[in-house]
Amino acid sequence: MDTRFIDHLAQLQQRTEQALQATGFDGLLIGSGPQHKRFLDDTSYPFRANPHFVQWLPFLTEQPDCWLLIKPGCKPTLLLYSPDDFWHMTPTLPNDWWSNSFDIHPYQNRAELVQALSEESWLAVINEQPVDFTAEGWLHNPPALINQLNYQRAVKTEWELECLRQANITAVKGHLIAEQLFKQGASEYQIHQAYLGAIAHNERDMPYDNIVALNEHAAVLHYQFQQRNSPAEHRTLLIDAGASHLGYAADITRTFTPAGTLFADLVEALDKAQQQLLSEVKAGVCFIGLHRRMHELVADILNRSGLVNGSIESIVESGISRAFFPHGLGHLLGLQVHDVGGWQADLLGTEQAPPQQHPFLRLTRTLESGFVITVEPGLYFIPSLLEPLRNNSRRAEVNWADVDRLMPWGGIRIEDNIAVTERGCENFTRDAFTSS
Repeated sequence: MDTRFIDHLAQLQQRTEQALQATGFDGLLIGSGPQHKRFLDDTSYPFRANPHFVQWLPFLTEQPDCWLLIKPGCKPTLLLYSPDDFWHMTPTLPNDWWSNSFDIHPYQNRAELVQALSEESWLAVINEQPVDFTAEGWLHNPPALINQLNYQRAVKTEWELECLRQANITAVKGHLIAEQLFKQGASEYQIHQAYLGAIAHNERDMPYDNIVALNEHAAVLHYQFQQRNSPAEHRTLLIDAGASHLGYAADITRTFTPAGTLFADLVEALDKAQQQLLSEVKAGVCFIGLHRRMHELVADILNRSGLVNGSIESIVESGISRAFFPHGLGHLLGLQVHDVGGWQADLLGTEQAPPQQHPFLRLTRTLESGFVITVEPGLYFIPSLLEPLRNNSRRAEVNWADVDRLMPWGGIRIEDNIAVTERGCENFTRDAFTSS
C-alpha cells in the first residue's frame, strides 16, 4: 500500500468537505465522462476521463460512465459501470491495494444507477454533460464549488508530486531518443514514432499531441503536423512532448541543433537564461514578475548576440522582445497540461487576467509551495510577427541581415517542469535528464 495515496485521498476529502460546506451542498457527484461517437460514424473518439474524477481515481482513467459520490464523513462511493457487453471488455470489480479506500458498487444500466442515487438530494454534479436523472437540489457544474476545487488543485499532494516526477522520467527517455534520431537525419514522423516507442505510450496515452518540428516548422508555436519526408538539411529539432503517469502530465520541450552556428549560440544562451530565472523561483514570487524578468533576459540575449541594438529596457518596453518571445512563460501543470486555476486570484474564482502587453500568459498567481509549473522561454523567428517590426519606426534597431539568415532555423523553446518550494524549486525535468 502506498500511504501517500491514502494521504492524498484524505486531503481531497478535506478540500471537498470545505467546499461543500461553503456552497451548501450535501455531497459531490463526479462523472468520469461519456464516450463520444464520431460524426456520422459508429466508432468513438479516444476516451479521456474528467480530471476531477482522475484526481480521486487515477487507476480508472479508461472507464467511461462511472460515478464517484463524495459526502462528508463517509468513504467515497464508486459506481462502476460494468455492462453485460460482448462487444467490448468490461471492467471487473477492482481488488487492488487502493480499492479498500472506496465503497465500490457495479451497475449495468441506467435504471440501476438511478436506483443507487435515488435517496440523494442537494448534490453538486461535476460532469461534461448535464445528467438526465437529477433529483431535487442537484446542480450541474456549480461555479462556486468548482472554483474552490480548481483553486486548491494548484497545490499538489505528495502523491501528485511523485506522479509528476515519474511522468518526467518517462518523457525524458523519449527526448533522448528524439535527439538521436534528429542527428541521424530522421523525419518528423519517424522521430514521433520513436518517441512513443521509447516511452511505451500509444497516442491516447499522451497528455497532448506531440510537437515535432524540424527547421522552419520550429517557428510555429503549436505545429500540428508530422512530415514523413526528411528534409535535405537538419538544422533544428524543436520537440515539445510529454508523457502521462496515472493521469498526471509531463510537458517538456527541447531544441536541438548542430554546434558552431549563431543559432546554436542562441540555444545555449536561452538555456542559461532559463536556469538563471529558475534561481528566482520560490513561494511568494508573482509569476507575472517572472514572465517580465524573462523578457529582460531575452532582451539581453538579443542585444549581446547583435540581433537588436539598444538597452534591455528599451527592447522590452518597445515590444521588440515580444516579437521574438510572443507566448507566456508557462502554466500550471498536473492532471491537465494547462491545468486549471491559473487566472484565479482566490477561492471565489475572482479572475486576475494577464497584463495587456502579455495576453497569452496562462498563469498570473503568486507562487505557493506545492505548485507545479512549466517554465518555457522561447526565442523565435516568426515572419508574421517580425514583418510589422521591419516596417515600423524601430526597424533600424534590428540587425535584419542576421535575422533573415536565422529564419531557416525556426526558433527555440526550452521547457522544464518545476515544483515550487518555500525556498526555491525542484526541477523534475533536469533531474530526470541527469539521472538518465
